[in-house]
Amino acid sequence: LRMMLGGSLNLVQLEGLMEQELEEFVKTEHLAVHAVDNMAQGLPAFGIVAAVMGVVQTMGSIGLPPAELGKLIGAALVGTFLGILFSYAVVAPMAAAMAQRGELEIKSLFAVKAILLASLNGFTPPQACEFGRKIMFPDQRPTFKEFDEKAKEVKGK
Repeated sequence: LRMMLGGSLNLVQLEGLMEQELEEFVKTEHLAVHAVDNMAQGLPAFGIVAAVMGVVQTMGSIGLPPAELGKLIGAALVGTFLGILFSYAVVAPMAAAMAQRGELEIKSLFAVKAILLASLNGFTPPQACEFGRKIMFPDQRPTFKEFDEKAKEVKGK
């Protein structure tokens, strides 16, 4: 915005600079999502390791009565269950929610970029805002009537 007001860059340079900045933001945004997703993919393996360790412990107690061996085998299987449960019921949905929120934020930044560039290209403010409105996801996009009412409300203040 400061560069726009200063007039030191032409439109092509400004658009390129905005594009680079958005690309870096997208990369940074995806880093956390990938880390959490990788953790979700690895949790079942931890469950398997826990099960193997439980079976090894059970084999060391092979002389115990069947009722006690059953408890040890059950404890070994709980590790597998927990690894799968946390992976698919907790961590993977968390990664998906993070990705969805990130996409909404990224989309809004692209909308701001479109508005700024349209404004610099000489479009009127309502026309420039229409450029940004069209970039938003359909379920997030205000209707033209909603946008017009909000613009009138803001203009009146």
